[in-house]
Amino acid sequence: MNVSRFTKPSPRLLLSGMLASLVLSCGCQTNIGGQTLPSAYYLRDDVQYFPAGPEFKLSRTVQAMEEYKAAGELLETEFDEN
Repeated sequence: MNVSRFTKPSPRLLLSGMLASLVLSCGCQTNIGGQTLPSAYYLRDDVQYFPAGPEFKLSRTVQAMEEYKAAGELLETEFDEN
């Protein structure tokens, strides 16, 4: 009577092993086809809020230019008076 020490794994064991590996591989942020996909826990992440800025992005530059022109005109009027 020959008894084999190695038996064939049952389909249930193979299926449960594949299922366990699938479950363990989920939940990580991945990069597929150039897209960064979120993790499974993105709903629990803290929200980053960035308040909306001015619609015209160069408002401070325009303000600085107006102040420069006003200072230049003030110097011209003082120079003309002397």
